[in-house]
Amino acid sequence: MVSTTTNSNGHSPQLLHIDASFNPQDSESSALDLVYRIQSKWRDAPGKIEIIKFTDGITNNLLKISKHIPGLTSTEIDEDSVLLRAYGNNTDIIIDRDREATSHALCAQFGLAPTLLARFNNGLLYRYIIGKVCTPKDLIREPVWRAVAERLGEWHSRLPIHAVASKSTVQNGSNGTNGSHNPALNGVNGQSALLSRKPVPNCWSVMQKWVSALPQDTLKKKARKQILQKELDRSFKDLDNQRGPGADGFVFGHCDLLSANVIMLPLDAHDSQSDSNLRVSFIDYEYATPCPASFDIANHFAEWGGYDCDYNMLPTRSVRRGFIQQYLASYNAHSDKPVPENMHQILFDEIDRWRGMPGLYWGIWALIQATISQIDFDYASYAEVRLDEYFAWRAEESGSRAQEGEEMPLRERRWAEE
Repeated sequence: MVSTTTNSNGHSPQLLHIDASFNPQDSESSALDLVYRIQSKWRDAPGKIEIIKFTDGITNNLLKISKHIPGLTSTEIDEDSVLLRAYGNNTDIIIDRDREATSHALCAQFGLAPTLLARFNNGLLYRYIIGKVCTPKDLIREPVWRAVAERLGEWHSRLPIHAVASKSTVQNGSNGTNGSHNPALNGVNGQSALLSRKPVPNCWSVMQKWVSALPQDTLKKKARKQILQKELDRSFKDLDNQRGPGADGFVFGHCDLLSANVIMLPLDAHDSQSDSNLRVSFIDYEYATPCPASFDIANHFAEWGGYDCDYNMLPTRSVRRGFIQQYLASYNAHSDKPVPENMHQILFDEIDRWRGMPGLYWGIWALIQATISQIDFDYASYAEVRLDEYFAWRAEESGSRAQEGEEMPLRERRWAEE
């Protein structure tokens, strides 16, 4: 069965929905069945089908499906190729898949994402982007980080956050329930203050949804959940403001700019074969949501160390200044509301203030993944590393680390380097 649905922003064309699912236990035939629904000509056309499985992600299954029709160049084959992304086990607990499809369609509408071809019961089919997937070592190269800054400035400037805002009263992420009815969402004096932050969803409501989903089947887990709820409320009180670019301090953020989601695009024929002409595109929009620009940028910087969390690779103060300069030049070039001249210093300071939040964000996420994911990745250990980043930042900000005479952690030392 195939049906069509309209994206919730009301502006994108109807999206094909395939009433079928991807089965990772029978991946090849399952993938072919789905792709043939949108590429029926491939069934009888000469040439072999090639299926390549990517292993860079730790949430979903991602496959590239190509038809090698005789006479076509490799570029022509890639241009007609399809990416199949099947959702990880139970990831609807942490990811709103309707919002993801809306975000993808919105980005495609503005030329900032590949064409979304169809949804199926547990995933998406979309057009392949020709290019090279970045590695963490690529991200630290100046031509690459400048290209990322330029693209991110365009993202934040052009994409309207109102297009992904919920039309209903949603206060705990995106499941349509009001947080005041959920004891797990209540702060010290009743309802947590962060639930009043608009528009919803946003990075705060997403984190609240994740904290609420944390298991509490043991006293230890229940205590940790209470600690993380307290830290989330504390962080909202300390960090949320309207000083950055965008509407009310929010932009439409990608919120998952790790190296595997940055694609280095091939140079055009008329371009000089030089790194100075490098352009990038972003893929995978499952975590995209309104957020402060400082969070999206700080989160990207945290990903320079890769899954191994190699803090020696994090950007120094001078590199962060260069990134912000490139970002703001691009933001202003694509905006009819340029930011004030002092925004460079404001954003530099805000990113510094937000540097610990990626650790809390991904630490909570990994604790949930450790209980639901079937992907071969040590989420439990990863959660501890990321949460340690957050608490090390808190110790540095409060001065407690220095007062106790402990050595400054590598991540904090690297961040402070000029």
